[in-house]
This record gives sequence, C-alpha cells and structure tokens, in this order.
Amino acid sequence: MLLRDTLAPTNLAMVYLGGVVVVAMRCSRWISVTVSFLSVAAFDFFCVPPYLTFAVSDYQYVFTFAGMLVVALVISTQTARLKDHAAQAAVREARTEALYRLSSKLAGETRVFEAARAAAALAEEVFGARVVMFLPEDGKLSFRRRTSDVLPVPPSEETIAQWVFDHGHRAGLRTDAHPDATALYLPLRGARETFGVLAVVPDVAANVENRIFAPEQQQLLEVFASQTALAIERTTSQRSAEETRVHMQTEQMRSSLLSAMSHDLRTPLASITGAASTLRSQSDRLPLETKQELLESISDEAERLSRLVGNLLDMTRFESGGVELRRDFYPLEEIVGTVLQRMESQLHGRTVITDLAENLPMVFVDDVLIGQVLWNLLENAAKYTPPGSPLELAAFDEPEAVIIEVRDRGPGIPPGEEERIFEKFYRGKSDNVRGAGLGLPICRAIVQAHRGTIQALGRQGGGTTFRISLPSESKMAST
Repeated sequence: MLLRDTLAPTNLAMVYLGGVVVVAMRCSRWISVTVSFLSVAAFDFFCVPPYLTFAVSDYQYVFTFAGMLVVALVISTQTARLKDHAAQAAVREARTEALYRLSSKLAGETRVFEAARAAAALAEEVFGARVVMFLPEDGKLSFRRRTSDVLPVPPSEETIAQWVFDHGHRAGLRTDAHPDATALYLPLRGARETFGVLAVVPDVAANVENRIFAPEQQQLLEVFASQTALAIERTTSQRSAEETRVHMQTEQMRSSLLSAMSHDLRTPLASITGAASTLRSQSDRLPLETKQELLESISDEAERLSRLVGNLLDMTRFESGGVELRRDFYPLEEIVGTVLQRMESQLHGRTVITDLAENLPMVFVDDVLIGQVLWNLLENAAKYTPPGSPLELAAFDEPEAVIIEVRDRGPGIPPGEEERIFEKFYRGKSDNVRGAGLGLPICRAIVQAHRGTIQALGRQGGGTTFRISLPSESKMAST
C-alpha cells in the first residue's frame, strides 16, 4: 500500500510474486499454493481500483490476475519441488555416508563377533537409538551372546528374537507380529542363512521413535542389517576357506611326507637289510673285498638314513620354535674348513674351488647351524650336477653384510621355481636323485633365524648360485 502511489499495479504484482517465492522456500507445497491464491486476492483488494473491494473497474486486470496466478503457482510448485529434491539429496547423501562408514568398519573385521559389534556401534550413532545384535549359540539365538554389555530389552522378549531368527521376518514394535514389544527386531539374513537378529530400541523421550519408523530410515535399517549379514557371511566364508586351505596343505604335506618316507626310508633300509642278511648267511663264503663293500654299503645307507631323520627332526624343531641359537663371533674360514673336511667322502672326485676374500669380518652366528647350511648346499649341488663337475664356494664382504655363495655348473633351476625349491618336500625334476625335499627349507629356516636371506640365482653359462647374506659384525653390534 505504501508503494501503490509510486508504482504501477503490474510492478506491484512482482512484489507479491517475490513473497510467494519466500513462502515456497520456507513452507510446504500446499501452503505456498494457498499463498499464491491469497496474493492474487490481496493484489486485487489493496492495489487495484476501487481499493479495499474485490470489484474491478477495468476488466483488463482480469488477465493480469490470471497471469499472476499462473506464475505464482508455477513458482510455488517448482520451488517446493526443488526443496524436496534438495531434502532427498541430503537424505541420500547421509545414507550413502552411513553405508560407506559401515562398509569401511566391516571391511577390516576378520571375526564374526567383532564385525557385529562394530556395526551395532555405528547403527547407534546413525539412528540415535540403542542397538544390540544377538548371535546364535549352538544353533539357537541367545541373549547371552550380544554386542552390548547391557541388555536393553526384557529377557522375556528372547522368544520374539528367536521367532525373527527362525522365520527371517521382522517383528516387534510397530509391526504386525508382537507390536507391543519394546524393540524392533530385524533378521540378519544373508544369501544362504540368518546369522543373528538386530534389535533397535528407540528413545521415546527424545522423539526418536517417530524418526526411526520413517520410511527412509526403515529402508536404511534394512540395508544396515543386510550389509552386516553379508559381512558376517563373508567372514565366515573366509574362515571356512582358510580352514579348507590349511587342511588341503596339511593333506598335501602329509602325502608328500609319506611319499618321501616310503621311498627314502625304504630304500636305505632295504639296502641295509640285504647287505646284513648276505653277511649273516654267506659270511664264510664271501671274499674279503665283498665283505668290505657290503659293510661300506651298510655304513653309507645308515648315514643317509640318519641325515634324513635328522632333517625331519630339525624341520620340526624350527617350525615349533624350539631351536635356540648359540651365537658367537667366528671366522668364516674356520666354518668353511670344518665343513669341507667333514664332507671329504661325499665330495670325492669333485674339485671344490674356495674363494674367500681377505680381511672378512667375523660373523655372529651359530657355527654348527651355519655349517649345516653349507653342508646341505654342497650336498645338494653334488647330487644335482654331473659327476666330476667343479663346485665353488666363495665369500666376500658388502656394506653391513657378509655374502656366502655356493656355485655349481649343473642344469640350473627351471624359471619360476627359484622360490618353490625352498618349500618343504618340494623336489626338483631330476631322475635318480633321492631326497625328501627338506635340505633347502632347513637352510632357509636357519638363515632367517640369523636375520639373513638366502636365494637361488641362475649363473651365466649354466648352473646355479645359492647366495646367503648374513648381517656383518657391525650391524649385529648395533642391533
């Protein structure tokens, strides 16, 4: 009315349209539509002559009223629609964020109960209500196995939760089944079975109940329960898969052990038994040389059998952590010399080239175990290389490490098997070579116990190099 004498009526209509926009942004759609009609009436009553009446002196204003009403209705409905879309987008964003946080929490859990506890804690934060999950015990749902230390529902409602667990349908507060319950019970239903029950206890005093039972919140609750069930199912499947894998590895290891033992125990035992039987039954008729050969055969096979049993015992000790290293500082030349002296008979007919660098530092090791590593590597090289081919044993110093290399000129290791040869009971593809596949795994276990590394490398020109890296004296002193 203040602007009526200075502005034309058509311009005053714009003021009303601005008011419609403000009301549509702040109020519901029906209120903004009502305001659109009231704006046209107020414009006619206050701004169109004759004033303060709904009579119209100039019927051209009828077109103004119609245009103003149409524009006001369009503005109010479109503004309300944009507001609804913004509210829905906010709901979707909140839902997406909640599900992302749920997925992030469940992704790091590897135990069923911890996954359920994490999901229940997040649900309490998202929905502002008390949430507890009940998990089965011996095939039956139990209120004792729950994610909360405090039981937020009466013990008498355990039958309701059991019904939800058995039937896979919701029940409890504001549902057709047991609507007088204190909580809403949702099944944690996976792809194949039900893994538990989710109970939601709304806070009536804080008016959380009405918000919990809103359609979008109900849908989010269902998704929470579904995602939790899938996470529990995934955890259970991973555990079953791991148990199956361990069982398969155990069966494979047992099969390999039986296969190795059936061959590598039976062969020396048969040789010992045969030689001993011959000596016992025909000792008087055998020449002295033959007797000597039979006795040497018994001695060699017995020694081979002793090494096999010793390797099995050593592998068992290392895996059980029952090996105590007796370390001290030793010159590497002394360890190498002792091993070569003891292996003189095994390396008969072989040329062993030693190349030990001058001024090698002392090594802080268990000399007996490191000597066993060198023994196993030299024995392995002698078995898998042509008779009479040379072997090399070298050692040199690197920054913070002493390197020991055992080299041969054999057929080499097939590509892709450089790591497999260190697995228990794995044997390279070679004919007429006896062994249980324990020598190299024992070498790796001993070297790793000394905080070192061992690896198999191909040689230029053919052959294999086994490289051992042991921490030097300075590095061991610093640790």
